[in-house]
Amino acid sequence: MKLLKKSLLLLSIAALPALASAEQTLYLFNWTEYMNPKIIKQFEAKYHVKVVQTYYSSNSELLAKLNAGGTSQYDVVVPSNYMIERMAHAGLIRKLDKSKLPNFKNLMPEFQNTAYDPNDEYAIPYQWGTTALAYDTRKFKNPPQTWGILFDPKVNPSYPFALMGGSGQDTLHAACAYLGYGFNCDKVEQWKEAAKLVIETKKRHNFVGFVDGTPALHQLEKGVIAAGIVYNGDLANEIESSPKATKYIKYIIPKGGAEVWVDNMAIPSHAPNPELAYKFINFILDAKIGAELSNYNVYASPNAAAKPYLDKVLTSPLVQPTAEQWKRLHYMPGLKGEKMQAYQAIWRAVREH
Repeated sequence: MKLLKKSLLLLSIAALPALASAEQTLYLFNWTEYMNPKIIKQFEAKYHVKVVQTYYSSNSELLAKLNAGGTSQYDVVVPSNYMIERMAHAGLIRKLDKSKLPNFKNLMPEFQNTAYDPNDEYAIPYQWGTTALAYDTRKFKNPPQTWGILFDPKVNPSYPFALMGGSGQDTLHAACAYLGYGFNCDKVEQWKEAAKLVIETKKRHNFVGFVDGTPALHQLEKGVIAAGIVYNGDLANEIESSPKATKYIKYIIPKGGAEVWVDNMAIPSHAPNPELAYKFINFILDAKIGAELSNYNVYASPNAAAKPYLDKVLTSPLVQPTAEQWKRLHYMPGLKGEKMQAYQAIWRAVREH
C-alpha cells in the first residue's frame, strides 16, 4: 500500500508540469488578421503564458464552432454585436464579472450598456466601425446626403453603382431608411417594401451587381463604380496606404441612418482558463494596448483612454462620428426564430428576381 501511494504520488508530481502548462495557455479564437502580434508577445511576457490563436472568417463559422463543443476549447472569442444576444440565450458565452476588469472604465460611454448587451453582462467591445455610403465626388458634385444616391434614379440616372450582398441586411435597411422607415426598421412589412425597392433598383441599367464592402471600395478606387456601401475602416486603411486612389471618395452617414457595428470579446461558457481570459480582456482595455490594436487594424477603438496614442487617421471625422452623426447610427438587430425565417425568405426573393 505504501508503495502504491508512493507511486501515485510520483505520478501526480510528474503530471504537474503538464497541468501547469495547460493552465497557462490562453486559447484565442479570433477573426483572421485582427490582432497585432506585438500585443500577443507583450501579454505572454507580462503574465508568463502562451497564447494559441486560431481563426474564423464569419460569425456563422464562430457560432457553428461553439455549438459543436467549442465552448470548452476557447478562452476568448470575438463575436459581432448582433450575435451576442443569440449566443448568450443559447448559453454559449458566460456572464462577466466586471470586478475582474478594472480597465472597463476606459470604455467610451457609447460602448457601455449597449442595446445589444444591456448592463454589459456578456461582451466587452474590441473594435468598431460604421458601414455606410461612399461615392465619387467627380461624378456626384453636390448630391443629397441620402441613400437616394443608390435608390433614386433621378439622383443617379447613369453612373454605375453597387449594393451590398452577403446577408443583405445593410442593403435592405438602407432601402428602409430611404423609404422613411428608418435604418433600424424591424417590421416584416417594412422589409417587404424595402425588398420591392431593391428589386426595382436591380433592374436599372447602371446597377452593376451586389458587391460587398471591401471589393466595393476597390471598385470605387478604380472607377468601376461611382457609389456603393463600404466600411469606414477599409477606407481609413486605404487613405493611409493609397491616398491618391482615395482622393475623390467621400464617405457619408446618410440622413436616413446607417450601421454602427462592434466586434466584442466574450468568454465561452466552459472556457478552460477563464481567469486568464479576464486578464487578457483587461490587458486589451489598457489605453496604450488599445491604441496599438487600433493602429494595427486601422479600425476605431472603443477605448476613450487610448485616444492620445491613436494614429491621426483614427481620430479623423471619417472614423470618429460627430454627435449629430451618432444619432443616425444604429446597431443591426439580431434576428431569431420566425423573424429570422421571414427575413431570409425576403432576401432570397430579392436575390432570385
